[in-house]
Amino acid sequence: MSLLRSGRRLYLAALAALALVLAGQAPSLQAQTRSLLDYDSIQHPVIGDRGMVVSQSAIASRVGADVLARGGNAVDAAVATAFALAVTLPRAGNLGGDGFMLVHMAEPGQTIALDYRSTAPAAATRDFFVDRTGKTSDRARRGHTAAAVPGTVAGLWHVHRKFGSLPWADLVAPAIELAEQGVVLTHDEAYALQWARKRLSVTSAGASIFFKADGSAYRPGEILRQPQLAWTLRQIAEHGADAFYKGEIARLIAEDMAKHGGLITAEDLAAYRPVERRPISTTYRDTVVVTMPPPSGGGVAVLQMLNVLESFDLRSLGAGSAASVHLMAEAMKLAYADRSRYIGDPDFTRVPLAGLLSKEYARRQAKQISTRRAMSPQQIELGDPWRYESTDTTHFSIADSAGNVVSNTYTLGSSFGSGAVVEGAGFILNDQMKNFALQAGEEGVRLSTSPANALAPRKRMMSTMAPTIVFRDGKPWLVTGTPGGSTIPNTILHIIVNVVDHRMNIAAATHAPRVHQQWKPTKLEVEPGYNVDTLRLLEQKGHDVEVESTIGSAQSIVIDNGRFYGAADPRRPGAAAVPY
Repeated sequence: MSLLRSGRRLYLAALAALALVLAGQAPSLQAQTRSLLDYDSIQHPVIGDRGMVVSQSAIASRVGADVLARGGNAVDAAVATAFALAVTLPRAGNLGGDGFMLVHMAEPGQTIALDYRSTAPAAATRDFFVDRTGKTSDRARRGHTAAAVPGTVAGLWHVHRKFGSLPWADLVAPAIELAEQGVVLTHDEAYALQWARKRLSVTSAGASIFFKADGSAYRPGEILRQPQLAWTLRQIAEHGADAFYKGEIARLIAEDMAKHGGLITAEDLAAYRPVERRPISTTYRDTVVVTMPPPSGGGVAVLQMLNVLESFDLRSLGAGSAASVHLMAEAMKLAYADRSRYIGDPDFTRVPLAGLLSKEYARRQAKQISTRRAMSPQQIELGDPWRYESTDTTHFSIADSAGNVVSNTYTLGSSFGSGAVVEGAGFILNDQMKNFALQAGEEGVRLSTSPANALAPRKRMMSTMAPTIVFRDGKPWLVTGTPGGSTIPNTILHIIVNVVDHRMNIAAATHAPRVHQQWKPTKLEVEPGYNVDTLRLLEQKGHDVEVESTIGSAQSIVIDNGRFYGAADPRRPGAAAVPY
């Protein structure tokens, strides 16, 4: 038997040698029998030489990559990808929602934070959205009343006028074709529509688009066509953002709102403006991390957690160890406590931003962390950042060969938003009114009671969306972001720590299991994938461990030595990194 095994090894070695000879790379026979081609990592990113688009939809990623191939820049590709997602990913891609975009342009070396978050209608009041007991009513969660003034179309129009290079209509055209010709539904997409039947049936317009004439669900492999959405996209292609905020689409929105008791008026639409804000940043190890300022609370939380974790040597503890997970969870508690108390629309409330991001404040917060025992919410001393103050969402990442990058997160709020579809226009409206602190002023500091996030007319509600760019040696190195509601900052934290501290490639960093910890509730949510021994050690440290479903859907790019390494998160089916 041993002779048979030896003969088989020699036979395989001979085949390998022949292959190398044919390739002109034959080493010595001794080297052939000893050498194997090995890889350091189990997971591998997609590699591109001239650019990369990573999104939650393979079709949308290809649309963006095609724009790069036609000579468009990262912003052009972002506009096309966003409109394509509005067709291919109706649960989160949108025209009727909002978001944040971080853009870095190599020339003139400028990074901007574009806030196209929704705003409350002028007629919105707290009393309209709470019931007799003071609790948030269904008006804030479903139907036309739940919708805030959408910002997506205005945001895309603004960034294209500032940085775009290809004609606007050419960038909307792929989405028009997808809506007219239809998309073949995958198993996941068909399941999502069936799952959302009740929400999508809030209006007859929605039911008629997303379900068949007899009311039955579309099956995997069948084609979903959206002719009304194609009409809307054509209006936007021909007339720009004015079509949505002042033209025929605006008229349809206002009429539909009046018909169904919604609050958005023609005046609200005409008054909407996206806002360019100054990005916020911090240093972490040998990098500079840049992200979104308020009203994003997510960006502030990411930077605060990194500042706190700088006090600890995570690399020596090992990726995924109980010791490193413990420290990350404690940093999460501290950041989420501050987020609940201080973050709101900076146009309406003072946010102690410099204090929250101060290294001195972070060192003070880090001293609360014990390496042996988890803190309870009652033990956390809410910091005073003013002392340090001086005078289903989706994400895509794009990088081009000229050094321009875009990190964009946008949303309808809940999966499929409010469920309300504008009759004649074919797009879903958001349900962002629920994200104000509608119980503000009640006892205790929670997201639902924080005065900084109290409802006011034309105000932007706080968000956790946090598109992020990490710079190394002055150039974009890591482009990342994720959906996931309150889990967004913690998912981004995992990506950065995995790449910077644990030196994983971007695919391995994306695939690695995650945890999620807030200030309240106390449980430490853990993805499947951690071993039992790690969970037991975390429990011994006092963590309330609970294994949950997957966390986030990060879409990321690392740019290194002129190469683009893309990683689409496998947690949500259909995502793809497409190189150019």
